[in-house]
Amino acid sequence: MSQTINKDMTFGDLIRQYPQTAPVLGKYGLHCIGCHIGVFETLEQGMKAHGLDDNAVETLVEELNQLSN
Repeated sequence: MSQTINKDMTFGDLIRQYPQTAPVLGKYGLHCIGCHIGVFETLEQGMKAHGLDDNAVETLVEELNQLSN
């Protein structure tokens, strides 16, 4: 499966292109869609700012890609 979503996408781009992913972000405690920084912040930056590690970043990206297909 090809990944269309990656850790370098901004939250703004993600939600614009794949609005169905918002509940998954919330599950991870990432309510960045309402944050003014989220428009410019990448998924990886936001997750690390919330104390999540590389494994969590990878897991989230995989889960988001399942929803985007």
